[in-house]
Amino acid sequence: MTDDTQPVFLTAGTEHAGQRTDRFLADAIGTLSRSRVKALMESGHVSRAGVPLREPSEPVRAGMCYEIRQPPAIPATPAAQAIPFAILYEDSDLIVLDKPAGLVVHPAPGNEDGTLVNALLAHCGDSLTGIGGERRPGIVHRLDKDTSGVMVAAKTERAHTALSAAFAARDIDRTYLALSWGILAPATGEFAGAIGRDRRDRKRMAVVHHGGGKHALTHYRTLRTFHGAVSYVECRLATGRTHQIRVHFSTDGHPLIGDPVYLRRIPAAARGLPDDARRAALDFPRQALHAARLGFVHPGTGESMLFETPPPEDFQTLMAKIA
Repeated sequence: MTDDTQPVFLTAGTEHAGQRTDRFLADAIGTLSRSRVKALMESGHVSRAGVPLREPSEPVRAGMCYEIRQPPAIPATPAAQAIPFAILYEDSDLIVLDKPAGLVVHPAPGNEDGTLVNALLAHCGDSLTGIGGERRPGIVHRLDKDTSGVMVAAKTERAHTALSAAFAARDIDRTYLALSWGILAPATGEFAGAIGRDRRDRKRMAVVHHGGGKHALTHYRTLRTFHGAVSYVECRLATGRTHQIRVHFSTDGHPLIGDPVYLRRIPAAARGLPDDARRAALDFPRQALHAARLGFVHPGTGESMLFETPPPEDFQTLMAKIA
């Protein structure tokens, strides 16, 4: 449907009889998630044969006409703020950007504004057609505040649902570049280990050995080494857990340079660097991690999309100093 505020009328066939109403409507419309349809039903915006239908699990009746009225999207709670960021691609469904290090993705306690969401609200404006009944960008994945690189955000309910499903199904190409302490052996390999909250520090994640974590798999390939002390590594995510690369590398004894959470002491490998290089690496103010590549199937056109960006200036300057 081109106008989300116009009613949609659907007639159930015999093949739909007995299905849950929320599932039938979501599948038939194609641009709304099942949870959104459920919310519309519970708020009185769905009717059957002219009578409001509020129970999402109500079985579908063949031959019955269902009407869905989606109210106009209400303004998002976060304020729109003009914050610059590099745009790699944009259309009516989504926007792909190169997030700078230091920019928080979503408002949260301690970072109520000045986030990527605030910036997207200002940039996209009325092109945000509404997600979950609210005029806001659909954040389908996140990068840590101090991680730079490629991100995609949805501008429509349909794109948000499709991209979220693709990330959940791991049908996404994600490659990162990192600088880690020490030399990885073997030079190419993988880190596998369930990740969950660190029981000793709830602000940290950790590899969990006795249940409670989620399966995580990181493939890596060493691209270059410096003085036998630092590795420049390409990482491909098979899963997408919180702090996944940072946790896997630190657990293996190769924490990322500058990591404020998982690098707790000066690593022994630092002794292998010349004095100026060692100071530059130890003084680097953030984790040396960049989301360099993002590939996905466009939810509207079905086209395969691929975006790549080089590491930002501070990352490249550090590499030059330790070379």
